[in-house]
Amino acid sequence: QVQLVESGGGLVQAGDSLRLSCAASGRTFSSYAMGWFRQAPGKEREFLAAIIRGGGSTRYADSVKGRFTISRDNTKNMGYLQMNNLKPEDTAVYYCAADQSFHNVLIINPGYWGQGTQVTVSS
Repeated sequence: QVQLVESGGGLVQAGDSLRLSCAASGRTFSSYAMGWFRQAPGKEREFLAAIIRGGGSTRYADSVKGRFTISRDNTKNMGYLQMNNLKPEDTAVYYCAADQSFHNVLIINPGYWGQGTQVTVSS
């Protein structure tokens, strides 16, 4: 199995940028597709972005396309989510997740989740 720990969240103003990090340990990180998700209070968990094992292909939700960028560094067992031009509606708990199946990440059914990191965007 793989353990995931997010970091990099915080309180920012609208228009600011943040980079979230996801540190992986356990099994070989490069064997897993990974994704980023978020959940705002009272709302369902939302898919944001996914990246395949080798990092050569990505997928984004329409709500973040052009503002968020997912990446990974398998040599460091790290995943990242660069978030630009943040908006108050981006306020949520952000999670990274991993699964050996890219499809499972896309359908919000990955096998492994991090504990989440809070992102708050003030107007």
